[in-house]
Amino acid sequence: MEKNRSFPIVFKYEGNVALKMDTVDESWLWHRRFGHLNFHGLKLLSQKNMVVGLPTCIEDKDGVCEGCALGKHHRQAFPKEVAWRAKKALELVHTDVWGPMSTPSNGNNRYFILFIDDFTRMTWVFFMRQKSEVFTIFKKFKSFVEKQSGNYIKILRSDRGKEYNSREFDKFCEDEGVERQLTVPYTPQQNGVSERKNQTVMEMAKSMLHEKRLPKVFWGEAVYTTVYL
Repeated sequence: MEKNRSFPIVFKYEGNVALKMDTVDESWLWHRRFGHLNFHGLKLLSQKNMVVGLPTCIEDKDGVCEGCALGKHHRQAFPKEVAWRAKKALELVHTDVWGPMSTPSNGNNRYFILFIDDFTRMTWVFFMRQKSEVFTIFKKFKSFVEKQSGNYIKILRSDRGKEYNSREFDKFCEDEGVERQLTVPYTPQQNGVSERKNQTVMEMAKSMLHEKRLPKVFWGEAVYTTVYL
Protein backbone atom coordinates (compact mmCIF):
# COMPACT_ATOMS: atom_id res chain seq x y z
CA MET A 1 0.00 0.00 0.00
CA GLU A 2 1.26 3.44 -0.85
CA LYS A 3 1.18 6.43 1.42
CA ASN A 4 -2.05 7.58 -0.21
CA ARG A 5 -3.60 4.23 0.75
CA SER A 6 -3.78 2.93 -2.85
CA PHE A 7 -2.39 -0.28 -4.30
CA PRO A 8 -0.23 0.07 -7.41
CA ILE A 9 -0.67 -2.38 -10.32
CA VAL A 10 2.48 -3.51 -12.07
CA PHE A 11 2.11 -4.99 -15.61
CA LYS A 12 4.76 -7.32 -16.93
CA TYR A 13 4.96 -7.36 -20.74
CA GLU A 14 6.44 -10.29 -22.61
CA GLY A 15 8.47 -9.66 -25.72
CA ASN A 16 7.10 -12.58 -27.72
CA VAL A 17 3.41 -13.38 -27.93
CA ALA A 18 2.10 -16.52 -29.66
CA LEU A 19 -0.85 -15.76 -31.98
CA LYS A 20 -3.17 -18.16 -33.76
CA MET A 21 -2.55 -18.27 -37.49
CA ASP A 22 -5.38 -18.96 -39.94
CA THR A 23 -4.27 -20.30 -43.31
CA VAL A 24 -6.38 -19.69 -46.41
CA ASP A 25 -6.58 -22.45 -48.99
CA GLU A 26 -5.91 -21.02 -52.46
CA SER A 27 -8.44 -23.32 -54.10
CA TRP A 28 -11.28 -22.25 -51.82
CA LEU A 29 -10.21 -18.60 -52.05
CA TRP A 30 -10.41 -18.51 -55.85
CA HIS A 31 -13.56 -20.60 -55.75
CA ARG A 32 -15.23 -17.76 -53.83
CA ARG A 33 -13.62 -15.00 -55.90
CA PHE A 34 -15.08 -16.45 -59.10
CA GLY A 35 -18.61 -16.56 -57.77
CA HIS A 36 -18.34 -20.14 -56.47
CA LEU A 37 -17.17 -21.58 -59.77
CA ASN A 38 -16.62 -25.33 -59.67
CA PHE A 39 -13.05 -26.56 -59.20
CA HIS A 40 -12.93 -28.22 -62.61
CA GLY A 41 -13.56 -24.86 -64.20
CA LEU A 42 -10.93 -23.20 -62.02
CA LYS A 43 -8.35 -25.82 -63.01
CA LEU A 44 -9.16 -25.25 -66.67
CA LEU A 45 -8.70 -21.49 -66.29
CA SER A 46 -5.36 -22.11 -64.61
CA GLN A 47 -4.12 -24.64 -67.18
CA LYS A 48 -5.07 -22.44 -70.13
CA ASN A 49 -3.57 -19.31 -68.50
CA MET A 50 -6.86 -17.53 -69.03
CA VAL A 51 -6.67 -15.49 -65.81
CA VAL A 52 -3.72 -13.35 -64.78
CA GLY A 53 -2.56 -14.14 -61.25
CA LEU A 54 -4.51 -17.36 -60.90
CA PRO A 55 -2.22 -19.86 -59.11
CA THR A 56 -1.42 -23.23 -60.62
CA CYS A 57 -2.05 -25.10 -57.38
CA ILE A 58 -5.83 -25.33 -57.79
CA GLU A 59 -7.02 -28.72 -56.55
CA ASP A 60 -10.33 -30.53 -56.37
CA LYS A 61 -11.89 -30.31 -52.91
CA ASP A 62 -14.20 -32.84 -51.32
CA GLY A 63 -15.66 -30.50 -48.74
CA VAL A 64 -19.09 -28.91 -48.95
CA CYS A 65 -19.29 -25.18 -49.63
CA GLU A 66 -22.13 -23.71 -47.59
CA GLY A 67 -22.66 -20.90 -50.10
CA CYS A 68 -23.00 -23.38 -52.96
CA ALA A 69 -25.32 -25.63 -50.98
CA LEU A 70 -27.70 -22.77 -50.20
CA GLY A 71 -27.39 -20.82 -53.44
CA LYS A 72 -27.40 -23.57 -56.06
CA HIS A 73 -29.92 -26.07 -54.74
CA HIS A 74 -33.01 -26.66 -56.86
CA ARG A 75 -36.03 -28.89 -57.01
CA GLN A 76 -35.50 -32.29 -58.57
CA ALA A 77 -37.00 -32.81 -62.00
CA PHE A 78 -40.19 -34.81 -62.27
CA PRO A 79 -39.41 -38.26 -63.74
CA LYS A 80 -40.91 -38.61 -67.22
CA GLU A 81 -41.12 -42.38 -67.13
CA VAL A 82 -43.89 -42.32 -64.51
CA ALA A 83 -46.07 -39.84 -66.40
CA TRP A 84 -49.44 -41.27 -67.33
CA ARG A 85 -50.61 -40.91 -70.95
CA ALA A 86 -54.16 -41.11 -72.24
CA LYS A 87 -55.15 -44.06 -74.45
CA LYS A 88 -58.05 -42.35 -76.24
CA ALA A 89 -58.91 -38.88 -77.53
CA LEU A 90 -60.35 -36.52 -74.87
CA GLU A 91 -59.57 -38.98 -72.09
CA LEU A 92 -57.34 -36.28 -70.61
CA VAL A 93 -57.39 -32.58 -71.56
CA HIS A 94 -54.78 -30.09 -70.37
CA THR A 95 -55.63 -26.41 -70.07
CA ASP A 96 -53.97 -23.19 -68.98
CA VAL A 97 -54.47 -19.43 -69.31
CA TRP A 98 -51.78 -17.06 -70.60
CA GLY A 99 -51.83 -13.34 -69.84
CA PRO A 100 -52.43 -10.54 -69.33
CA MET A 101 -50.66 -9.14 -72.36
CA SER A 102 -49.24 -5.65 -72.04
CA THR A 103 -50.77 -4.72 -75.41
CA PRO A 104 -54.40 -5.60 -76.25
CA SER A 105 -54.99 -7.44 -79.51
CA ASN A 106 -57.04 -6.13 -82.40
CA GLY A 107 -60.07 -7.72 -80.75
CA ASN A 108 -59.21 -5.98 -77.47
CA ASN A 109 -58.22 -9.32 -75.88
CA ARG A 110 -55.52 -9.62 -73.23
CA TYR A 111 -55.65 -13.37 -72.49
CA PHE A 112 -55.83 -16.64 -74.34
CA ILE A 113 -56.63 -20.14 -73.11
CA LEU A 114 -55.31 -23.40 -74.54
CA PHE A 115 -56.94 -26.82 -74.48
CA ILE A 116 -54.59 -29.71 -75.34
CA ASP A 117 -55.71 -33.29 -75.87
CA ASP A 118 -53.22 -35.60 -74.17
CA PHE A 119 -53.62 -38.46 -76.67
CA THR A 120 -53.48 -36.61 -80.01
CA ARG A 121 -51.76 -33.43 -78.74
CA MET A 122 -54.26 -31.44 -80.78
CA THR A 123 -54.55 -27.90 -79.47
CA TRP A 124 -57.38 -25.36 -79.43
CA VAL A 125 -57.00 -21.67 -78.57
CA PHE A 126 -59.61 -19.15 -77.44
CA PHE A 127 -59.05 -15.45 -76.79
CA MET A 128 -60.49 -13.59 -73.82
CA ARG A 129 -60.78 -10.06 -72.51
CA GLN A 130 -61.02 -11.25 -68.89
CA LYS A 131 -60.18 -14.43 -67.02
CA SER A 132 -63.78 -14.72 -65.87
CA GLU A 133 -64.69 -15.96 -69.37
CA VAL A 134 -62.93 -19.31 -68.82
CA PHE A 135 -66.05 -21.14 -67.62
CA THR A 136 -68.19 -19.99 -70.57
CA ILE A 137 -65.45 -20.90 -73.05
CA PHE A 138 -64.96 -24.35 -71.52
CA LYS A 139 -68.67 -25.16 -71.91
CA LYS A 140 -68.54 -24.17 -75.59
CA PHE A 141 -65.32 -26.12 -76.11
CA LYS A 142 -66.68 -29.24 -74.41
CA SER A 143 -69.86 -29.23 -76.49
CA PHE A 144 -67.93 -28.69 -79.73
CA VAL A 145 -65.21 -31.34 -79.37
CA GLU A 146 -67.50 -34.01 -77.97
CA LYS A 147 -69.97 -33.68 -80.83
CA GLN A 148 -67.22 -33.54 -83.44
CA SER A 149 -65.26 -36.52 -82.12
CA GLY A 150 -67.96 -38.69 -80.59
CA ASN A 151 -65.89 -38.99 -77.40
CA TYR A 152 -66.35 -37.36 -74.01
CA ILE A 153 -63.96 -35.36 -71.86
CA LYS A 154 -63.15 -37.57 -68.87
CA ILE A 155 -60.36 -35.67 -67.07
CA LEU A 156 -59.53 -31.95 -67.07
CA ARG A 157 -56.11 -31.00 -65.74
CA SER A 158 -55.38 -27.39 -64.78
CA ASP A 159 -53.68 -25.28 -62.15
CA ARG A 160 -55.49 -23.87 -59.12
CA GLY A 161 -56.23 -20.47 -60.62
CA LYS A 162 -59.44 -18.81 -59.44
CA GLU A 163 -60.81 -19.00 -62.97
CA TYR A 164 -60.84 -22.82 -62.64
CA ASN A 165 -62.06 -23.02 -59.04
CA SER A 166 -65.39 -21.24 -59.14
CA ARG A 167 -68.45 -22.99 -57.71
CA GLU A 168 -70.14 -22.93 -61.11
CA PHE A 169 -67.16 -24.62 -62.73
CA ASP A 170 -67.00 -27.33 -60.06
CA LYS A 171 -70.75 -27.91 -60.19
CA PHE A 172 -70.76 -28.18 -63.98
CA CYS A 173 -67.91 -30.72 -64.03
CA GLU A 174 -69.58 -32.73 -61.29
CA ASP A 175 -72.87 -32.84 -63.19
CA GLU A 176 -71.13 -33.75 -66.46
CA GLY A 177 -68.96 -36.45 -64.88
CA VAL A 178 -65.66 -34.68 -65.64
CA GLU A 179 -62.87 -35.52 -63.20
CA ARG A 180 -60.83 -32.53 -62.07
CA GLN A 181 -57.06 -32.78 -61.63
CA LEU A 182 -55.73 -29.65 -59.94
CA THR A 183 -51.98 -29.22 -59.59
CA VAL A 184 -50.24 -28.60 -56.28
CA PRO A 185 -49.59 -24.87 -55.64
CA TYR A 186 -46.23 -23.60 -56.98
CA THR A 187 -45.72 -26.84 -58.92
CA PRO A 188 -46.14 -26.02 -62.63
CA GLN A 189 -44.35 -29.28 -63.50
CA GLN A 190 -47.59 -31.16 -62.85
CA ASN A 191 -49.22 -29.20 -65.66
CA GLY A 192 -46.12 -29.40 -67.84
CA VAL A 193 -47.92 -30.11 -71.13
CA SER A 194 -49.79 -26.80 -70.99
CA GLU A 195 -46.82 -24.86 -69.63
CA ARG A 196 -44.51 -26.05 -72.41
CA LYS A 197 -47.15 -25.46 -75.07
CA ASN A 198 -47.70 -21.91 -73.84
CA GLN A 199 -43.98 -21.23 -74.02
CA THR A 200 -43.69 -22.74 -77.51
CA VAL A 201 -46.67 -20.78 -78.82
CA MET A 202 -45.43 -17.46 -77.44
CA GLU A 203 -41.88 -17.97 -78.68
CA MET A 204 -43.09 -18.74 -82.20
CA ALA A 205 -45.57 -15.85 -82.19
CA LYS A 206 -42.99 -13.32 -81.01
CA SER A 207 -40.47 -14.60 -83.53
CA MET A 208 -42.96 -14.08 -86.38
CA LEU A 209 -43.81 -10.57 -85.19
CA HIS A 210 -40.15 -9.56 -84.91
CA GLU A 211 -39.21 -11.13 -88.24
CA LYS A 212 -41.97 -9.24 -90.09
CA ARG A 213 -41.55 -6.14 -87.89
CA LEU A 214 -45.23 -6.06 -87.05
CA PRO A 215 -46.61 -4.09 -84.08
CA LYS A 216 -47.47 -5.98 -80.90
CA VAL A 217 -51.19 -5.46 -81.48
CA PHE A 218 -51.06 -8.39 -83.93
CA TRP A 219 -50.05 -10.92 -81.25
CA GLY A 220 -53.52 -12.51 -81.42
CA GLU A 221 -53.20 -13.30 -85.11
CA ALA A 222 -49.69 -14.65 -84.55
CA VAL A 223 -50.82 -16.93 -81.71
CA TYR A 224 -53.78 -18.22 -83.72
CA THR A 225 -51.55 -18.98 -86.70
CA THR A 226 -49.00 -20.73 -84.46
CA VAL A 227 -51.57 -23.01 -82.80
CA TYR A 228 -53.21 -24.11 -86.03
CA LEU A 229 -50.10 -24.47 -88.15
